[in-house]
Amino acid sequence: MKITRHILVILSCVFSIAFAKAQSNPTLVNPTLDYYLPQDISYDSKISKPQDVLGYVPGKWHVTHDKLVEYMRVLAQQSDRITIENRGYTFEDRPLLLLTITSPENHANLDSIQKEHLALSNSNEADVSNMPIVVYQGFSIHGNEASGSNAALLLAYYLAAAQGDEINNLLKNTVILFDPSFNPDGLQRFAGWVNQHKNKNVTPDGYDREYSEAWPGGRTNHYWFDMNRDWLPVQLPESQARIETFHNWMPNILTDHHEMGTNATFFFQPGIPSRTHPLTPAMNQQLTREIGNYHATELDKIGSLYYTEESYDDFYYGKGSTFPDVNGSIGILFEQASSRGHAQNSENGVLTFPFTVRNQYTAGISTLKAAVSMREKILNYHKDFYANARKEADNGAIIFGDHTDAGRTHALADILRRHKIEVKSLKNDVNRNGKTFKKGYAYIVPKNQKNSRLIKAMFEKRTQFQDSLFYDISAWTFPLAFDMDYDENASLNNAADRMSNSKTNEIQISDYAYLMPWNEYKTPKVLNSLLSKGIRSKVAMEPFSIEGRSYDYGTILIPVENQSLSKTALAELLFELQQDNKVNIYPVQSGLTTGIDLGSRQFRALKLPKVALLIGDGINPYDAGEIWHLFDQRYDIPLTKIDINDLNRRDLSKYNTIIVPNTYGSPENEVIDQLKAWTRDGGTLIGYRSALRWMSSSKMLPLEFRSTENPAENISFEQRSAFYGAQNIGGAIFETKLDRSHPIAFGFKDDQLPMFRNTRLFIEPHKDSFRNPITYTNSPLMSGYISDINLEALKNSVPFRHNNYGRGDVIGFTDNTQFRAFWYGTNKLLMNAIFFAEQM
Repeated sequence: MKITRHILVILSCVFSIAFAKAQSNPTLVNPTLDYYLPQDISYDSKISKPQDVLGYVPGKWHVTHDKLVEYMRVLAQQSDRITIENRGYTFEDRPLLLLTITSPENHANLDSIQKEHLALSNSNEADVSNMPIVVYQGFSIHGNEASGSNAALLLAYYLAAAQGDEINNLLKNTVILFDPSFNPDGLQRFAGWVNQHKNKNVTPDGYDREYSEAWPGGRTNHYWFDMNRDWLPVQLPESQARIETFHNWMPNILTDHHEMGTNATFFFQPGIPSRTHPLTPAMNQQLTREIGNYHATELDKIGSLYYTEESYDDFYYGKGSTFPDVNGSIGILFEQASSRGHAQNSENGVLTFPFTVRNQYTAGISTLKAAVSMREKILNYHKDFYANARKEADNGAIIFGDHTDAGRTHALADILRRHKIEVKSLKNDVNRNGKTFKKGYAYIVPKNQKNSRLIKAMFEKRTQFQDSLFYDISAWTFPLAFDMDYDENASLNNAADRMSNSKTNEIQISDYAYLMPWNEYKTPKVLNSLLSKGIRSKVAMEPFSIEGRSYDYGTILIPVENQSLSKTALAELLFELQQDNKVNIYPVQSGLTTGIDLGSRQFRALKLPKVALLIGDGINPYDAGEIWHLFDQRYDIPLTKIDINDLNRRDLSKYNTIIVPNTYGSPENEVIDQLKAWTRDGGTLIGYRSALRWMSSSKMLPLEFRSTENPAENISFEQRSAFYGAQNIGGAIFETKLDRSHPIAFGFKDDQLPMFRNTRLFIEPHKDSFRNPITYTNSPLMSGYISDINLEALKNSVPFRHNNYGRGDVIGFTDNTQFRAFWYGTNKLLMNAIFFAEQM
């Protein structure tokens, strides 16, 4: 015992002395500029150093976005090498800046350079011998991976102020599209956290509050989206700005600066070779490896550890480092071990924030050195990529649409247009393979166009893979995500020369009632607006026909009598809502129908939703944010976000619906008891994913889960991670069958619905078939990877269940129906659960 104590005392002293020395080292927490920048060159004294504007050398504090913006504007004002533009605003109204950095001579000829560069994608004849290479350098798409944006301060200064032949040659031969913060809102949130919790005597103890951000953390944007998954869906303003820049320039290299776990070192691509998407040419990975040699050389100079080809992948094209690969560019991911603040103890010693910033700066420099040295080779690769794509392209077309829902159809077309993909309207209705494509409700995409490989990546269904492990999702087939009819062998003869949009009918004043079919995407927004204004509305539980038109399950009835508005005012309101939301509302003059009459009890009265969303520790912020975004941005439905830890101090009687996103584990018993009592009194409780576990064990939503057994036979110790990883469902698409008479399926025109899944929650169907309105088919896999044992468990299971609980309703979904904001096809499932729960 005495020996042990003695050893502990010695170790404690050694650590204290080592840490004291580290603290005295200014590069630990209070660096000088020469810690980062080469000192064997001169710098233009007319260019402000970062500390002249910030008040400190980068690395001492985490830069806030407003200060980052201020410095970038100063550089653009002072340097003839830099121009700056604001491409839009985040949800929190922060500017989305882009700096264009090149030589003054190139700036004077920039439009011509851009035009010649874009010609590489369209012609085999372009001459690259004197053409600058275009490099897009982007930083910190995850706001709490802040070393990237802080390094951007230093790299921008170097590019503006450095003098000599090397920098002149670099600027002459490159056009740098410099994006100092991919995620302004997240960066601001994280910088505020770590700066306000920083000790004067920097504490590297990972238990310190500085290193434990409050939920949801600074990784995400305003609505808690992981924006590094939005390069392909482009649903967010930050993504839309950078995608516009990308397609306007078609850069040859795009870098994406990230951070990873504190005990790691530094990673640069390529990733694991077997996990590269098959549409990515082998030459892309060869060039990525060659560029990697430049990263290694520069990191060797400063003694930084690194690795490559042992982690991450290049499969999902919605990531910043992979999206360029299907566009003739080279995407490069950098992952720096994160200090998650100003300094943390790690397996590699004390990891300081300035050290992480220096590595990111070094990778930025090595990228530019590689670009200059490999300029012609990379430019020719870009030219060859599109030449080969033209040879591969078919002369046919893809047709897609939903003849009952122009809103979803237009939303998919908008994504394609953002990617500069040519989209044509129909000049006439088309019927193919039993599917109806209606003029104004469908589009045609020619296959033979510049972005033919991108089109293929967005529309393909893939179920065979070289590797069974995925860093992200394995399927994202856009027409399936939108629940679109589509045919990949359509004729361009049906394409119109001019764009045509769906038209809404003219509303005539009715003395009796109005009918709104529930198929259109924006109908929940319209219904909520009506109910919020006190306009009585009902839902049809059965189909019917009147005045020559057929109406499906879920049609909304708006009677004229006994409303708070006059007949004329009601008609004016409905016309305004119809025009603003592009939905159809039809006046009728009688209640006598074929089928249920308008006075039937099969028209059920609806209530205004008063919705609360549970958030906070123990809840997945991505899932919560996607629900928040759906309500706030798509449907304009008020939503109250309540921290789950505050629930027992809140009067829940104000709400008739509570949504519980995916949870980590189970809430406290007091929370569950409170939710049970509230539901028994008439509330609707809607749970997602892992929340179903505790909802079932608490008897609110009794479920029987299918278990899967897969013993690890003939698996070596080295293979164990791959074995377990292959059992994950990272994200794939599966076919379900709908009972369209059930309220959860109102508004869907078909009895087949593609659904996204990334969980292993397999639920047995109820013994009463009518309680299983959504069921996975016997051959459910449509696109993506799933192991054989999981596929067997999924067959004929159910992704949705409803249970009456007291006077209330409990509803559960095994998977996210709002996934990453581009799964338009299943958004209405949540809306149906909210508006029609009492009818189930």
